[in-house]
Amino acid sequence: MPLVSGLFIYPVKSLRGCAVPAADFDELGLVGDRRFLVVDPAGVPVTQRTTPRLARIDARLSPDTLTLSSDGAGDISVPTATDPTAPLRKVNVWKSEGLLTEDCGPAAAAWLGDFLGIKCQLVRLGASFSRQVLKPAARPGDRVSFADACPFLLIGTASLANLNDRIMENSGEPVPMNRFRPNIVVDGCEPFAEDGWTRFSIGGAQFKNAGKSDRCIMTTTDQLTGERGKEPLRTLATFRRDPVDAPAVYFGVNVIQETKRGTLRVGDTVTPH
Repeated sequence: MPLVSGLFIYPVKSLRGCAVPAADFDELGLVGDRRFLVVDPAGVPVTQRTTPRLARIDARLSPDTLTLSSDGAGDISVPTATDPTAPLRKVNVWKSEGLLTEDCGPAAAAWLGDFLGIKCQLVRLGASFSRQVLKPAARPGDRVSFADACPFLLIGTASLANLNDRIMENSGEPVPMNRFRPNIVVDGCEPFAEDGWTRFSIGGAQFKNAGKSDRCIMTTTDQLTGERGKEPLRTLATFRRDPVDAPAVYFGVNVIQETKRGTLRVGDTVTPH
């Protein structure tokens, strides 16, 4: 029977994530996951797609604060709680436009701007934020944070092992799981078995598959140094390319929770339906 072997939270979209032994989830996904976002002055997300240096910033949550830090750059902390007095900023995340977010203030903007060498702001979810999942599998009421498409991304360890075998056959270096930034990692199933799980349960909570995840240049970025290479996209393109949408290559699955609140733990049984 498949088991959850890893749980990961990314407090700020495109910054470093952290492994956790257990995590509560709500209608937006894992609590604390991608509830903050770096944006440019026009409200467009700043991500590793264009700014790989983001991979060098560590993001840590405490009960009350988010702390950003990087070697040689010190750190900056901001409250995690929503602030009704904070200025509201409109941001866009892919096709979701005009999302209302809370500005985290000039100190965080200055720290990020100095480190990244660009003009930017840090924003967080607040009481005015609402974003519908736009995948065909979604229903009204399926919400998401600043994640690309869905509240969760799930990958099987056997899928990564299969990919790395192919990368090494292609004279490349294997890549770690953090290149794909999953929330849930599952052990004990065949390679790419997760692609076919229409619905499944974890620890009593129900989830549905919202489609395979289309991978981008971020997967070629070392999540410690920010340096880029050619893998895994070079090898994924040889066997995971969409037969209709030629540029698209897939790895992992997007997931929507049908149970809107609960707790996930490493070691939980995963039961496909």
